[in-house]
Amino acid sequence: MVTRKRLSPEESRAAALAAARVLLMEAGPQAVTLKAVASRIGRTHANLLHHFGSAAGLQKALAGHLAGTVCDAIGDAVLAARAGTATPRDVVNMTFDSFDEQGGGALASWMLASGNEDALDPIVGAIQELMVDLHPHKRKPGVEKLMHEATYSLVLLALGDALMGPPLAESLGVERRTARDAATEIVAASFLKPER
Repeated sequence: MVTRKRLSPEESRAAALAAARVLLMEAGPQAVTLKAVASRIGRTHANLLHHFGSAAGLQKALAGHLAGTVCDAIGDAVLAARAGTATPRDVVNMTFDSFDEQGGGALASWMLASGNEDALDPIVGAIQELMVDLHPHKRKPGVEKLMHEATYSLVLLALGDALMGPPLAESLGVERRTARDAATEIVAASFLKPER
């Protein structure tokens, strides 16, 4: 007889969310089911039902978890910016990595497909905060609008790259970094523009 380690409710939820994130990134949103997650962590469907209430509850918790993870990475970049050690390229790399490696792109496509765009607000808000914080004239009128425009372009490029960057770059015969280079130019230029 195999005995399973008894987990606290917090440990059980954390294990389920970690497994759900891996499933999301490996196979897409349709793979994130209570049964699949339970199987990954050696728990029962009923156990996950107890913690999340439903598959929709699990998916909502996963969205919050991913947004929190991405925002933590952005928060680290904000601290670096305040210390004067972040550059426009650092902002771009952090944003692209958040959407690609940390699951933000998978989360975004899932949320957009399910009509739950609000789940992206914490991610976009954190990127916006970083952009404004980095601007040398952040307290001048017009800077916030300028940073909104730059954030819009940055997020669109990062999201597009996360969702289809490798196959598109390969089919066009361009380097994958091309989108990051373009985003860096946009961010750097927004820091140099005078307020409107």
